[in-house]
Amino acid sequence: MSLRERDDELVDAELVDDRELALVAAPRLLVDHDTVLYPGQELPTAANGPTYSEQDLYVSDETAAILQDTDPTDTGPMRAFKAWCAQQDRVPVPCTTATYTEYSRHLMARGLKVSTIKNYMSQIKTAMPPGKKPDNSLYLRLLENYRKNNKRALRVRRAFPLTLPYLIPMMEKAEEDGRPAGWRDAALFAFGYRFLGRSIEDADLEIEDLTFTDSGVLVWLPEDKTHDEEQNLVLLDRPDLQLVPRLTRWLDYMASQGITSGPVFRHVLRGGKVATAETRAKTAKVRGLHLRGHTVNERVKHWFAAAGLVTDGRHVSSQGVRAGAATDLAQAGATDDELERAGRWRPGSQVPRTVYVRPAQAERNDPFNKVPVYSIARDDDERGG
Repeated sequence: MSLRERDDELVDAELVDDRELALVAAPRLLVDHDTVLYPGQELPTAANGPTYSEQDLYVSDETAAILQDTDPTDTGPMRAFKAWCAQQDRVPVPCTTATYTEYSRHLMARGLKVSTIKNYMSQIKTAMPPGKKPDNSLYLRLLENYRKNNKRALRVRRAFPLTLPYLIPMMEKAEEDGRPAGWRDAALFAFGYRFLGRSIEDADLEIEDLTFTDSGVLVWLPEDKTHDEEQNLVLLDRPDLQLVPRLTRWLDYMASQGITSGPVFRHVLRGGKVATAETRAKTAKVRGLHLRGHTVNERVKHWFAAAGLVTDGRHVSSQGVRAGAATDLAQAGATDDELERAGRWRPGSQVPRTVYVRPAQAERNDPFNKVPVYSIARDDDERGG
């Protein structure tokens, strides 16, 4: 090539500034407003990061099975949310902030309690994929307005307390016909009362968690709603409750079918066979062999009605077993601290004081108890009639 040709080639070439070339070739910077560097450190770039392969992206079959069985989008609130989104032609997962906000107003239009709305909206937000959760600031503004204009929505409707005069007839009725399901339910009610447990805690009980003693049952509790640490609870039996005989009868019945570990309170199939992993594999996905909370609730309602009992207008539910035990303790003079420990409420919780202890004290100390009961005959005697 001649010198002239080389000169022409240089003239036709695109001239690029060295700084522009360096900028084009430089890896992408990985910095944002939270980046903090020490003196002498270089700016982090994409070139500093790891190189991922397919192996870094997949989970095992075992992990996938667990995650699928604990799908946060398969809850009652999420199913209702998906149904509403289908009617409104909206995308449920991941939902937009507008959809999330509008659904909260839908719940408020139904007149639900504030605590119920907060619970539903929290579950829906939790179910959304990481990094795609809706902003809840607008929903909270609507909720505050709802709270101010609907005072009754703040009212907490307490379950009817199933105190011993109610619970014992229920257990006796459950045992009356000698069916295994009745034995299970009687044991469940006796345990729930003495354990002062939430229904889901009762249903989560495992055979391995129980140790029988001369005077009662020792329960190992790995955690509960208000305690992350394990607890060892001593439940002393009572002649009226018959906790140990009722639990023992149910456990012996399961042992006769080869069941000596796993959930205590299980489904009983037709013919009296107790559910096992093989019989429940196709139907129990989330709770497995454990009774579901709504099942416990239905059993309480069933035996309450079967025993011919009536309430004062409050609703009957599984929470009533816990409420009944707390009510009995409060009426017997238990202190705030004693009730708090017995029911494992959060330290400083106002529930034992305001719901159980103070009403019981007010009933005992009602000043109108000092006023004699008026009768017409007595009034005539005092007037000499």
